Amino acid sequence: MKSVTIVVLLAALAMGGWMYTQRAPVPASQPGVALERPTTATVEPRDIRFTVSAAGEITPAEQVSVRPEINGRISSLLVDIGDPVKKGDVFFTLDDRDLQIEKETQEKEIERTKVQLGQAERNYLRSKQLFEDKLVALELFEQERTDYELAKNSLSKAEKALELVQDKLRKTRILAPFDCTVLTRPVSAGQSVSGSAGFNSGTEVLTIADLNQLIINAHINQADITRLRVNQEVDVAVEAIQGLKVMGVVERMAPQATIKNNIKGFAARILLRNVDPRIRPSMTANIKIPVSSADNVLAVPIASVFTEQNPETLQTERFVYVKSETGYERRVIQIGVSDYFFAEIQKGLSAGDVVSLEEPKDEAEKRTKPRASGAALAGATDSKATRNKAAATGVAPTNAPRSGSVGGKNSASGS
Repeated sequence: MKSVTIVVLLAALAMGGWMYTQRAPVPASQPGVALERPTTATVEPRDIRFTVSAAGEITPAEQVSVRPEINGRISSLLVDIGDPVKKGDVFFTLDDRDLQIEKETQEKEIERTKVQLGQAERNYLRSKQLFEDKLVALELFEQERTDYELAKNSLSKAEKALELVQDKLRKTRILAPFDCTVLTRPVSAGQSVSGSAGFNSGTEVLTIADLNQLIINAHINQADITRLRVNQEVDVAVEAIQGLKVMGVVERMAPQATIKNNIKGFAARILLRNVDPRIRPSMTANIKIPVSSADNVLAVPIASVFTEQNPETLQTERFVYVKSETGYERRVIQIGVSDYFFAEIQKGLSAGDVVSLEEPKDEAEKRTKPRASGAALAGATDSKATRNKAAATGVAPTNAPRSGSVGGKNSASGS
């Protein structure tokens, strides 16, 4: 049985190999049609938008951890996660039976001190009259006056104690400080909690936030922070909600850089406008901050722009190689707005001109000929070893122009 299985398997493999060899051959792709890299580009109008991109996390502008100010036990918890709460509504209440008893005790203490104060006042006034008539000694009069002042102090002390109890009673009802939504509720009714003045700043009962005011905390690269300004409008796309785009405004920028994900940058806070109800805290947002733009302007690819210092004026020039009937001619240009791909041409080119995306071979030969000739002339009067060394070093060009220098972040503004 085992040998039969092996024979069947070998037959299946042989049939599969025969069918593979009988398949129609796939035509090979023509070389140079789709994979060939273009070497020229045409000057044509286009829109250029240079933006600074960043990512950040959406968080509420106002988020509060709700903790009681006094110790107690939660007697009622009136809200839960996701509930909208209006300003002044009750979040939860603490058991206040002990405080009510303390309040009654203080009220009776006030009544007692008032009676004592009345008696002390009458004794003082009678002693004062007798002292004026020289019927009692000075020591007795001063004693009655002291008792009267102490009675007044006792009444004031009892009234202050009653105010403290009443203040604690008010703190047993925790109210919403603003219109908000409950984010978390880590405790339940019946649990004992500590006040904010106690250990570890008290027990967190709720976390609330105003979801109508959301912000994005973004980390802006140090190379881009100078392009931003406060109150600048930005475009925001939320990753979790496809197709949703909202507007934001740069509210604040940190004055000092920090390092995040091994990138030095500055923290920026962006306030969202007209918040969509589908946006939730902790969602990731992609930010595009427009820096400069130009509509319907002549533009060329960044790769076609070369940069070199003019040895006569010592000024940095930008130029392109324009295609002509006999080859390519070098032409100095002036650029404006640019992004990472295209640069605006303000001067030096016309629509329809064809520019080279790389340095033409004849231009490279022109730069190397003077060096090669100089090396050969020096070798005519030197030894054979010296001639070989001069020829080897004289051919290597050292002043080749740099291409695409305006495409980097530091020069993307087109200056």
